[in-house]
Amino acid sequence: MNYDKIIDISPLINSQLAVWPGDIGFSQNIQMNIQEGSHLHLSSIETTLHLGAHADSPLHYNPQGEDVSQRSLNYYIGPCQVIDVSGAKREIQLSDFKLEEVHVERVLFKTLSYKDLKVFKEDFVAFSPKTLEALAEKGVKLVGIDTPSVDVFDSKSLPSHQVLNKNNMANLEGLVLDHVPEGKYTLVALPLKIQGADASPVRAVLLSV
Repeated sequence: MNYDKIIDISPLINSQLAVWPGDIGFSQNIQMNIQEGSHLHLSSIETTLHLGAHADSPLHYNPQGEDVSQRSLNYYIGPCQVIDVSGAKREIQLSDFKLEEVHVERVLFKTLSYKDLKVFKEDFVAFSPKTLEALAEKGVKLVGIDTPSVDVFDSKSLPSHQVLNKNNMANLEGLVLDHVPEGKYTLVALPLKIQGADASPVRAVLLSV
């Protein structure tokens, strides 16, 4: 199948990309540098696994949950739908979109509440747990959002993460959707196969035909 357009929905990863307060930001260490006379360029990185566009694993919120290397890749590739909920306040409610118009297993929510990726903003929009429950009942197995978390910033009980856990759903956080129109696409956002990891960055793209 030929795709007319590949839409990148991943932020640029560099040292300026904001991470959750207290987490480890991105840094790149250069071991060998061609510009300085080495025969090749070689570097390493240090960073949180919850960097930019990323997938949580159940281990992040369930001590008995799968790590990211054990997660089925079927969650992260296949038909998806982008829904604009830019009118939502604090949490995405069922009143912010038409549940009956959800017809695919992967749904990405465009909140437009977290635009400056260099500055961590605490009042981003997350999910109401009731919304996730309703999506699970519709057969949705992955939800994505253009903010740092499916739960609001000050939550300690993480009710939306727990809904994901209860319903064996997957999530993508930190997506960039401001340039993406509502509609149906094919999602490709594969996490790295990191043993024991609670999350993985992804290179998330949407394919249109």
